[in-house]
Amino acid sequence: MDVFGDGTKHIPPKSHPQQRITGVGQALVNFRTAIISSDGILQQWRPEDEDPCRWKGVKCDLKSKRVTALSLPNHKLSGPISSDLGKLESLQFLALHDNNLYGAIPPELGNCTQLQSIFLQGNYLSGLIPSELGNLSQLESLDVSSNSLSGSIPASLGKLSKLLKFFVGNRGLCGTQIQICKNDGGGSSRPTDSAQFQAKKNSGRLLISALATVGALLLVALMCFWGCFLYKRLGKNDGKGLAMDVSGELEILGSIKHRYLVNLRGYCNSPTSKLLIYDFLSGGSLDEALHERAEQLDWEARLNIIMGAAKGLAYLHHDCSPRIIHRDIKSSNILLDGNFEARVSDFGLAKLLEDEESHITTIVAGTFGYLAPEYMQSGRATEKTDVYSFGVLVLEIVSGKRPTDASFIEKGLNIVGWLNYLVSENRQREIVDLHCERVQTESLDAILSIAIQCVSSCPEDRPTMHRVVQILESEVMTPCPSDFYDSSSD
Repeated sequence: MDVFGDGTKHIPPKSHPQQRITGVGQALVNFRTAIISSDGILQQWRPEDEDPCRWKGVKCDLKSKRVTALSLPNHKLSGPISSDLGKLESLQFLALHDNNLYGAIPPELGNCTQLQSIFLQGNYLSGLIPSELGNLSQLESLDVSSNSLSGSIPASLGKLSKLLKFFVGNRGLCGTQIQICKNDGGGSSRPTDSAQFQAKKNSGRLLISALATVGALLLVALMCFWGCFLYKRLGKNDGKGLAMDVSGELEILGSIKHRYLVNLRGYCNSPTSKLLIYDFLSGGSLDEALHERAEQLDWEARLNIIMGAAKGLAYLHHDCSPRIIHRDIKSSNILLDGNFEARVSDFGLAKLLEDEESHITTIVAGTFGYLAPEYMQSGRATEKTDVYSFGVLVLEIVSGKRPTDASFIEKGLNIVGWLNYLVSENRQREIVDLHCERVQTESLDAILSIAIQCVSSCPEDRPTMHRVVQILESEVMTPCPSDFYDSSSD
């Protein structure tokens, strides 16, 4: 009997004459072959086995011995999804979420007409959502959130009345469920009459807004007589909500002073302009330094930046009362002084965290590429979501590449997926920026070890920022007394 379709003859024991799957074994083997790496679960899938129904993650119908479910979430699967899964005609349940899968969603899944649930969230899948999925008349759940999908959501999915759909966390994806698509020319569709009327109405406020803005800038200029400052403009709309945002940020920033945090010096709260005024830091943002003048940042400078950002974030998590979650850790929110010492800035998205509680919101705030997978899916922010963002920041500093650099996207990955791939090949040192001088192998390995822990897909496996600072001081930086709890008002 040809079990796997490869011409190999297998004769079953006489006591078990019907213990094999026929016609689908090769599809599962091809799926396994396409996977580059995993946590070891697929090593149990041996082509010579008589009964693939016994493979972990595979479930079959007891009578027909056909595959009805394939469930392999959270197993660090890395690679494309084989199109041969479309040959599993009796498949009802497909769960491959929270792995490192990349490439396109196979259109051949549309051949699995009995599919009821598809869970592919939390991967690095790219390209279009196949319109063939609209052929699955029994489909009730489709979750492709937190990937890198793009294009329009197929209209064919709208015909499935029972379908629960989840698309959030795909920056290039558009449709009525998430964001309006652009037309082929790259611009938005023509405004409606009501939109044009509203535009004319808003133009009447232009003069008032301009005068208010000029007044605010004059305030900034006046303050420059006492020193150099940086101002941040908040919001594009007036109203009570924006004023509350300003008040919230002032309440937080006004109460904390620390060596590795940017100091708030003043604010302007006019009806149409909301400005926060910070200390000016001559080094600019880390984003500018990394991606516009990387040659200025040697290995020692990058280590000092990582340490400063870690201490600033650790102070927010552990030494503030109440504790603070930043929620938007990224390179443009790390400012540098003239000596390239880091300061954590921009608490516009920060939320206070009472002891033993986590902030829960239905709106995901932050920047794509830095967000923890569980935060994108649930909207639940904790210190561990900040730790994940910090891990991405470390990888950005070490590699000199943005989290969603084009070289990653072309492979269907982001910077975390690229790291996981290099680790699976024991080539993780190749992630280092070629422009970075005087890289030390020992400290590089220690930094990558910290980053790997911080970007773990499981929040419980991530260290606290206090622990990150301890590791940095003991294994990366020159041993010296910790100034973790040091603070100064200026």
